[in-house]
Amino acid sequence: MKCICFNDEEKEISNFLRLPYMLYDKNDNMQNDEEIKDLLLNRHILSKYFTLTKFNIYDEESIVGRFILTSYPDDKTLYIGFFECINDKKTAEFLFNEAYKYAKEHNYERIVGPVDASFWIKYRLKINLFDRPYTGEPYNKDYYQELFLDNKYALLHHYTSYHYDRPGENFHPQKYEDRLKLFSEEGYKIVSPTMNEWDETISHIYHLIMDLYSDFPIFKYVSEEDFIEYFMSYKKIVDLSMIKVAYYHDEMVGFFISVPNYHNLVYHTNKLTNLFKILKIRHKPQEYVMLYMGVNSNHHGLGKALVMSIIQELSRHNTKSIGALMKDGKVTQTYVLEKVLDTYEYALYERKIS
Repeated sequence: MKCICFNDEEKEISNFLRLPYMLYDKNDNMQNDEEIKDLLLNRHILSKYFTLTKFNIYDEESIVGRFILTSYPDDKTLYIGFFECINDKKTAEFLFNEAYKYAKEHNYERIVGPVDASFWIKYRLKINLFDRPYTGEPYNKDYYQELFLDNKYALLHHYTSYHYDRPGENFHPQKYEDRLKLFSEEGYKIVSPTMNEWDETISHIYHLIMDLYSDFPIFKYVSEEDFIEYFMSYKKIVDLSMIKVAYYHDEMVGFFISVPNYHNLVYHTNKLTNLFKILKIRHKPQEYVMLYMGVNSNHHGLGKALVMSIIQELSRHNTKSIGALMKDGKVTQTYVLEKVLDTYEYALYERKIS
């Protein structure tokens, strides 16, 4: 077995991109080839913020594993991501030992993962309920958790996603309705932006996110210009009725961002049939994924009002939804529990360097 550290060699990039197609089928392969190739070639919009060290694992001439180690300036943590591996304990042990050896030789204090380069791209490991992935989900093989734990990684943080049932016309959660009414009477405006307002809205959301998300695990700052460019792709897939922003005296003080559930179609837009499927779903979504939410801490209770505005839209659309990737202990984990059908779980791990 051998480990190859590579830069821009065409053969290694091709094998790196090929491995997921050996492990997943067309319905659960979440790899965005175009974005990952941009990262591998250091031309991604976020590449300026980190350094990637890229590895392929071979058994004879067959690729059996891959990973990338991401480093940031003035950060003694090394991040392992883009992890894929065949279901073989010896292969995984070899792979993780290579990562550990690199971290030790370069004086890092710990390895955290899985983190695919950035907080903004993808992180966390899925650990239960391996059905068809939803848009934005960090999806992986069901045996990956065992591989991490077998190789001296310990749980660092735990997250959940809730799969919610349709609210139904007769669902009227009193606390949420009262909160929406109260904030409306106090002069707050909760609205959906128009497409012409998209850039300005994303700019305002950026400033809120930089403030509200700064204490999240592995959070890293990005510039407003890069943030807006990176999230430009959302403009093509959003249903604006399911994006809500809250204003008080013309200042944005809260936001709620959802997208239709395209499953993995948006990561494979090179196929014409997938483009047609995306357009069909966008026209009439069967389910929404609620990706981001934030409320200025000076406006306590506004979260429930925002949630109520989303419940009203879900009732109007008559759709199910997924509240995605909530860290344990956050208030979002307490919303509308009576409508939860399933709970998906995710984990972030660390291995300390001794």
